[in-house]
Amino acid sequence: MTAVVELAGVSIVRGDAVLLDGIDWSIDETDRWVVIGPNGAGKTTMLQILAAQMHPTTGVVGLLGEVLGAVDVFELRPRIGLTSAALADRLPRSERVSDVVVSASYAVLGRWREEYDEQDHQRAKVLLTELGIGHLSERTFGTLSEGERKRVQIARALMTDPELMLLDEPAAGLDLTGREQLVRSLSAIATAEGAPAMVLVTHHVEEIPPGFTHALLLKQGRIVAAGPIDEALTDQNLSDTFDLALSLTHTDGRYFARAL
Repeated sequence: MTAVVELAGVSIVRGDAVLLDGIDWSIDETDRWVVIGPNGAGKTTMLQILAAQMHPTTGVVGLLGEVLGAVDVFELRPRIGLTSAALADRLPRSERVSDVVVSASYAVLGRWREEYDEQDHQRAKVLLTELGIGHLSERTFGTLSEGERKRVQIARALMTDPELMLLDEPAAGLDLTGREQLVRSLSAIATAEGAPAMVLVTHHVEEIPPGFTHALLLKQGRIVAAGPIDEALTDQNLSDTFDLALSLTHTDGRYFARAL
């Protein structure tokens, strides 16, 4: 298998704060990782590195066969699909849903004078349909529910056929229906043939879609456990990560946790 991500001794230091501390991590092209940890664990910082939006203070970051710091990030970033709250806030609320998705081809937020061919429009249509929101293509982004916006962002992230897909707390702010619809969509993507390597950041094990293969548990910038999901995601590792005695259950491909 080919590694799409290789981190070796990666640390991020800002002033006196150590956001990430000596991270070693490898992601293969067929891996579907979930990164779990409490607030302040360094999860979003980790994703910023994987998205080529931040360079490490120390250590080496290998992304898609390139070394961060020795490659033009503007050539690297289109190969990486990203969904995050920060990105969502920058999407024009007056933009048509179909344009929000298709404009990812030029890595722009909001259509201006770019020209797209029929193949681009067709791919955007297919992605929206596969995510169950094809009927919303002519609506403006600002009129959608939070759950619908999350699925539009996923369609946008898939538009360029990325080699690595990053999802930063995609279920945050969703009600139960929205969360379950999103988990179902992400599970379908994760198990589809030819899907990109995926990394999903979350606080909650209930948001892990079936089909995810690996887990990394993060606490105070350090790895508590990492590896195949059934080995890394255990009662003890989860309890150590959140400093709380937790019981973990796994039923019908879904995980659930409760305090003891």
